[in-house]
Amino acid sequence: MSISIGKRILLGFVAITIVIVALGFYALGQIGVVRDTTDGIVTRDLTVARQLDDLANKARDMGLQRRNAIIALLMRARGGPERDDGSASWRRSAAEAEAILAELVRATDSYRARSASEERSLAWRKVNGIAIEAVAELRELRSASEAQFAAIAAKDVDGVEARNEALNRSQELFLSDIERTRSALDEGIAAGQRSVADLYERSRLSILLTLGACIVLSILITLLISRAVVRPLEAVMAFAERVGEGDLSGTLEARGKDEIGRLGRTLNRMVAGLADLARTNRAATSDLNAAAAEIRASAQEQAASVEEQFAAVQETAATVDEITHSGAQIGKRAGEVIATAQSTAQTSRAGLRAVADTARAMDSIREQAEAVAGNIVALSEKTQAIGDIITTVNDISERTHLLALNAAIEAAAAGESGRSFAVVASEMKLLADQAKAATGQVRTILGEIQRGINTSVMLTEEAVKRAAAGKARSDTTQRTIEEITARVEESVQTFQQIVASTNQQQLGIEQVMGALQNIRQASQQTAAGTREVEAASANLTELAQALMTLAERYRH
Repeated sequence: MSISIGKRILLGFVAITIVIVALGFYALGQIGVVRDTTDGIVTRDLTVARQLDDLANKARDMGLQRRNAIIALLMRARGGPERDDGSASWRRSAAEAEAILAELVRATDSYRARSASEERSLAWRKVNGIAIEAVAELRELRSASEAQFAAIAAKDVDGVEARNEALNRSQELFLSDIERTRSALDEGIAAGQRSVADLYERSRLSILLTLGACIVLSILITLLISRAVVRPLEAVMAFAERVGEGDLSGTLEARGKDEIGRLGRTLNRMVAGLADLARTNRAATSDLNAAAAEIRASAQEQAASVEEQFAAVQETAATVDEITHSGAQIGKRAGEVIATAQSTAQTSRAGLRAVADTARAMDSIREQAEAVAGNIVALSEKTQAIGDIITTVNDISERTHLLALNAAIEAAAAGESGRSFAVVASEMKLLADQAKAATGQVRTILGEIQRGINTSVMLTEEAVKRAAAGKARSDTTQRTIEEITARVEESVQTFQQIVASTNQQQLGIEQVMGALQNIRQASQQTAAGTREVEAASANLTELAQALMTLAERYRH
């Protein structure tokens, strides 16, 4: 049967309390015995001493009364006045003395039977024996005294004197018996004191022994409680210290159903849970460490990729900026070409008027032909300039086409955030294709213009050389100039289309620049987020290492 610690302590306290209460009652009983014995001894001894004092007083009164009777007799014999002989008083005193002795004999015999010790019983027996002897002496004294009182009554002086010496001896013997009784009583008192002292010592010794037994019993109960409580607690504390040091491999033996047993079973369950938690924590920490390392490596790779993407976006932005400047220059040069072409058209119309006037003024053919030749040469130079511009526009178109291709690739790499940029790149590619086709057409037209100009030059030279054939040549020149004028006007329209395409391309490039700016900001934000992820993964790695160190502390 298992008893709880609280009940054990309560039972131990109750047992010790019972022992203490029993010791108290026993001590009170012993004190009562000592007190009763002392009271009995004191009461009996005082009673007997008082009786002996009364008896001695009665004996002295009897002697005094007997002497007074003798004195009264002698005074009467000598003629003195009559006096009471005192025999009645003597007899009362003698009767009282004999009654006291009888009571003393009865009391001492009773005291002897109820003595506290053997020595005390012997003392009472001695007192009783002396008292019995004193009774005999008193009776003899009363008998002799009655004879003397009879002689006194008969006024027999000689008889009174003859008995006086024997009565005095009897009186002395009776008083001696009283003193012997007193001495025996003193011995009894001393024996009573020794008996009381022995009883006190025995009581004190028994109380001390009982107290020692109580102390031993209390120590035994304390040791039993300590053994039942402290030892299991020490085992629990040692087990808790091992657990605190990280040793989760042991178990605490807990068989009892008391508080310590329940505590031990609870600690075992707790340690088992801690061991499972340590194993789970170690596995989770290992997985966390590996995941943190992977996250950090991925973040570093992503950071490098973002940096590369950001550099590519920067380079693309620079290229687009250059294209923007080139487009502006193309627009400016195209405006100049349009102005030149318009001037050429006006010159061609003037040439037509000059050819018309050739028929009327052949004399001025040479001047007009030279003017035409100069204009044609200037037109040839302008045409060559237009060819250079067309080459530049074609180069720009090819670069724009390449830029649109790169932008489409970057937009595909950017994912969802690059979808708008992909649309702009597609439009740029379309515009580049249109610009390239238009430049091809312009180049063809310019080739034809160049051939016409060459023909006009040849015709003008022939017109100068052949003034006679001026009319026919003038017609040919007129037709050629008309064709040139038409081609120039067509070139003007083409250049206007080129300028419009260039303006649209400029708008597209500006949109591309805006998209690139957005991509740059997104790349910067992505880079910042990647750096934060890398820092967080580094912190996570440190935390995983700390958790691994903490988990390694526990052994299971």
